Amino acid sequence: MMTGGSDGWDELPQTPHGGSADEPAEQESTEDVNRRTIRDLEIELLGSERTLKRREVAAGAGVSLLSARKFWRAMGFANLGDEDVAFTPNDQEALTTMVGMVRTEQLTEEAVISIARSIGQMTDRMVVWQVEALVEELVDQHQLTDVDARKRLVAGLPALIEPLEKTLVYAWRRQLNAAVQRLALRAEAGLVTEGDVPSTPDDDAPLPLARAVGFADLVSYTSLSRQMNEKTLAQLVQRFENMCAEIIAVGGGRLVKTIGDEVLYIADTPVEGAQISLALAKAFTEDELLPSARVSMVWGRILSRLGDIYGPTVNLAARLTALAEPGTVLVDASTAVTLQDNDRFVLVPGEVKSVRGFGEIYPVTVYQGTGSGLVVD
Repeated sequence: MMTGGSDGWDELPQTPHGGSADEPAEQESTEDVNRRTIRDLEIELLGSERTLKRREVAAGAGVSLLSARKFWRAMGFANLGDEDVAFTPNDQEALTTMVGMVRTEQLTEEAVISIARSIGQMTDRMVVWQVEALVEELVDQHQLTDVDARKRLVAGLPALIEPLEKTLVYAWRRQLNAAVQRLALRAEAGLVTEGDVPSTPDDDAPLPLARAVGFADLVSYTSLSRQMNEKTLAQLVQRFENMCAEIIAVGGGRLVKTIGDEVLYIADTPVEGAQISLALAKAFTEDELLPSARVSMVWGRILSRLGDIYGPTVNLAARLTALAEPGTVLVDASTAVTLQDNDRFVLVPGEVKSVRGFGEIYPVTVYQGTGSGLVVD
């Protein structure tokens, strides 16, 4: 982590607009410099110049154009015409790799397309996040306008490609290993976790995964956001997401997604889910900058697809969030049963509530019992 002195951006080349001492010759306009910089960056990112048309790439990979287009659409690439010279040998290699898993019967075509879609969607969001973080860094640390910061970033990105790529692969391997360990632990336990949710004879097709599903929702976010400027609102949102991500990770859970002022997370057991939920409620109550949060958690079965989760358990947890008091954690009666013999939690039943889509619900507020709860160092 860089501290003090030069943060690395001072060494980046600047366009003539930035007033660098090494300005290009006068006959080369700012627009020409920008185009050249972007072209050089594209070659660095794509591995070479664009020299191939889509039919050439498909033929090189030994697949029909229709199959190739399925892959590209799944990755989120823009549609191109037959005469567009838009691809490089790296595109052909990637297509060959994905097709190879189908040909060797490692995966079905449907599975490969689904995996390609996961990569496309996640990396798209990741790149937008990273670019905005870098632009914000340049604006804050170098007092640049947003426009100038984006121009400066283009010039400096080549030096960041390799470390960012290495970090991405490192994180992916660690996350995949964590997923494998969770699978192994559940297999050793006979796929039964503490307080597991059994299927019943009436279930035609019970959802496959038993998980604790939680929501945390900032109180009065809408009214607060109207009073903030762009920078202050961005800082609030970033602080909220960072705090949630850290607590959920420390508690052994997974942050599924953020939805404005709300986060959706899951955990493998009701105890883990309750500890994470209590830690979130406590952290926001004690934070001097953020408003308090309403938190809910429901233990039940879910369907996990496309990086998201679905099912009545998710819907019920969302409904309970609206019923929770600021700074508290609310669960339903069946979830409370899984926690009632654990002295780490104190359960206080509330009045029956009518919840849309679920009828009468018996909400229970969860408080910290013995022990210090989840500790985030």
